[in-house]
Amino acid sequence: MKTELNGKIVLITGATSGIGEATAKAFAGEGANLILIGRRKERLDNLAAELADKDGVKTLTRRLDVRDKNKVEEVINSLPDEWKKIDILVNNAGLGRGLNPLYEDNIDGWEEMIDTNVKGLLYVTRFVVPGMVERKSGHVINIGSIAGHEAYKGGGVYCATKHAVTAITRSLRLDLLGKGVRVSTVDPGMVETEFSLVRFYGDEQKAKKVYEGLTPLTGDDIAEAVIFCATRPPHANINEMIIMPSAQANAFFAHRKT
Repeated sequence: MKTELNGKIVLITGATSGIGEATAKAFAGEGANLILIGRRKERLDNLAAELADKDGVKTLTRRLDVRDKNKVEEVINSLPDEWKKIDILVNNAGLGRGLNPLYEDNIDGWEEMIDTNVKGLLYVTRFVVPGMVERKSGHVINIGSIAGHEAYKGGGVYCATKHAVTAITRSLRLDLLGKGVRVSTVDPGMVETEFSLVRFYGDEQKAKKVYEGLTPLTGDDIAEAVIFCATRPPHANINEMIIMPSAQANAFFAHRKT
């Protein structure tokens, strides 16, 4: 099915897995052409080939760590002319590291979260949005988290980064008022992706326990929400969307079957 997104150019960060990959597939299903950004080039290329074959869309891949400001600027500014007019930016790249008390936590993990979740999002936004302002058209969709609205035990720095995403999103919306550029955030609760595996540094047993006894969201659920944001009529904007599993009430309480 082709919609009003047909032929639009969508840039997605962190497109190699999870929410980013699911979002790429959802946009391709709508006929959008995709700039896929991530750190694992082979995964990007495989995804691009799959989408081109299945949906007939154009794709462009760039290996990029969004923490590298100079590389972000280089990649965005050196896009081929036919790819420069980015219609939608999905700032998805992000991660959590650890669930230890702050006073015992791994400082390297803090740096990784802050540099990716906050600074990386800022860098990509800074180099993409000026073109949208110039064209008086565009949409920035940030992937936040329930952690951007509530803090929880062991999540001090991760929650701080997602609170930052919430603040940046709200402020950017004010900066862009009257410029023809919309700004949205989609903030999930528990989503079963590689997130917990990364958070626990590859410990599969710990990662699986996060989702035991309940049905978490999937990357497809979040991708569907992103598409909903992107397909509102020009006079409407989804400012914030918090989406949770039915079994999760907030960051603290979830019902688990025993």
